[in-house]
Amino acid sequence: MTILADLRSRTNTWHRPSALAAGALGVVAVLCAAAVVLDQRTLAGAPIWAKPFKFAVSGALYFATWSWLVSLLPRFRRTAGLLTDFLIAIFTVEYVLLVFQAARGRASHFNNATPQDALIYQVMGTMIACLWVATLALTVLVMFTKVPDRASYWAVRAGAILSLGGISLGALMTSPTARQLAQWKAGGPRDMVGGHTVGLEDGGPGLPILGWSTVGGDLRIPHFVGMHALQALPLLAIALAALAPRFTRLRDDVVRARLVLIGAAGYAGLIALVTWQALRAQSIVHPDATTLGAFALLVAAVGLGSWAAVRVR
Repeated sequence: MTILADLRSRTNTWHRPSALAAGALGVVAVLCAAAVVLDQRTLAGAPIWAKPFKFAVSGALYFATWSWLVSLLPRFRRTAGLLTDFLIAIFTVEYVLLVFQAARGRASHFNNATPQDALIYQVMGTMIACLWVATLALTVLVMFTKVPDRASYWAVRAGAILSLGGISLGALMTSPTARQLAQWKAGGPRDMVGGHTVGLEDGGPGLPILGWSTVGGDLRIPHFVGMHALQALPLLAIALAALAPRFTRLRDDVVRARLVLIGAAGYAGLIALVTWQALRAQSIVHPDATTLGAFALLVAAVGLGSWAAVRVR
């Protein structure tokens, strides 16, 4: 059974609380989009409600995917359901604090300017650590999931593992920057600890909606790309299944599995590439020749591997 068929057959067995959470966050995302238009305040050069909007969209995708993944488990479904409920509770606390800070016009992350700001950031950091542990436990359970279709089998596993790695990359943003260390050494205040922009202070020019820096490296990019492998790879398997009726070779689940594995390797390479680019203080929209060359090699490797996967019998 392919992921496409499985999505249709399991709609009524999805984990209900996480499906409801995904729907609620979708509504919240719409409200945040309206708030961006109605509330013209900015923080560090970005609309004050942009971050709550992005977190709502990301959370909706995250919980919708886990709602489906939990339905796949032949065993430990109750345990997985409880872990997913725990994830919802953790994310809710973190999101409420994020919205609270946005409403106050205060930074939610890296902010130690006041005791209240520091406490909120510490609580959010604890919630993220708990979310990582719960996601790790769910990923382990997914590794024991038996999915008849080989492409679906590898898409689920590789997506969960890469997503866990993407969440882990968020830790790169928590270390003090060189400028902050110099400020502290000179006796300046420790109002901010960490940041997402490499080479510059947070708050410079950024891409519309996403806000990713257009003048320096941005560690939010590998964090985002990695975290959403959980959606990207199953979507690849779904696309291959949808194309199978039109292309004879794709009707073979071994061929589709090979393509998913190649896609997973390519996705892992993309995560590594954007991480390397960000750490070199290079904007995603201004790659140098070295980055472009590495990207070209990655695309060529994925392309050749895909060609071979389809041709080899």
